[in-house]
Amino acid sequence: MNCRPLLILLFTGLWCFAQEVEDVPGRYHLDFSPYYGSIILHNTDISHLINAHPSGFILGFNKKSYGNKEWEREYKYPDTGFSFTYQDFKNNTLGKNLGVYAHYNFYFFKRKLQFRMGQGIAYNTNPYDKNENFRNNAFGSHFLSSTYLMLNYRQEYITKHLGFKAGVSLIHYSNANVKAPNTSTNTFAFNAGLVYNLDAYEPIQYLEKEDKVTVKEPLRLNLVFRTGINESDVINSGQFPFYIFSGYVDKRLGRKSAIQLGADVFFSNFLKELIAFQSISFPELEVNENDDYKRVGIFLGHELFVNKISVVTQLGYYVYYPFDFEGQVYNRVGLKRYFGDNWFAAVSLKSHGAKAEAVELGVGVRW
Repeated sequence: MNCRPLLILLFTGLWCFAQEVEDVPGRYHLDFSPYYGSIILHNTDISHLINAHPSGFILGFNKKSYGNKEWEREYKYPDTGFSFTYQDFKNNTLGKNLGVYAHYNFYFFKRKLQFRMGQGIAYNTNPYDKNENFRNNAFGSHFLSSTYLMLNYRQEYITKHLGFKAGVSLIHYSNANVKAPNTSTNTFAFNAGLVYNLDAYEPIQYLEKEDKVTVKEPLRLNLVFRTGINESDVINSGQFPFYIFSGYVDKRLGRKSAIQLGADVFFSNFLKELIAFQSISFPELEVNENDDYKRVGIFLGHELFVNKISVVTQLGYYVYYPFDFEGQVYNRVGLKRYFGDNWFAAVSLKSHGAKAEAVELGVGVRW
């Protein structure tokens, strides 16, 4: 099995985050949060795998910000950092997952409430194997894309260095159909742990937010090319490259966000194989082997700007849809990293509801 393209895509996403952790003075702290939870049943196909409560821990390394940059003041002095997760599913079929992530910590309510968003790569110890582990239809490969969210109450400096945190976490694992099967898992968990500041307590001098920065731009045109590999849900049907050409206009609504309107043209080669397979193996589906595998969609989107990185969410509808695959509505969530004022790289997940179709690696221009 060739996992190298997936690793390239995921390491690109980690690298985009890592660029934000710049070498400027700052305070650092560690946190360690054991957790205990349950796998959410989002698909009945994995019901045979939900027979125990998974447990594990999240270890984080964090760097505080003081408002040296305008975006730090705008987002109320977030942390940047890296984290490691360990999850024992308490199920021999699923095995164990180990993950590495880059993350942001955002603060609310006088910095007592912390929201963390992490994106990274996980390694599963016991993925699907047709001979050795045919029951694991959740993970079709060792390497997985993973996202986790934490919402914690947090109290620092109870002692000179030590504090605590407690709350809830949601951890998602999926290989985004790079390799079938890929039913994926979502774990909802309760966590509680310790915060250790590497520096003893001193009052933090946050730089005050200056007058509100007004960002005014005309409509901007974006052109994006995305690619990668994926496979249909038919196990061993083969991994094939896909190519997506997108164009859209966006309009800034202010410092933080912009709205988008555009179109995608999809050349998804795995659908060629799926069309041929269904036309022969399932005549009751009335699939013609000559059905077109291409699709065209239109979408509305939103872009949230955080320094040189932005978070993109898009909701689309296929207007050209000759072959029925997962319905006509699709969605995309991703990260963009800007290089200068115009060029950017992107990593995104395209899916139909909760069912992933592909991890996309893209390059584009905005002018």
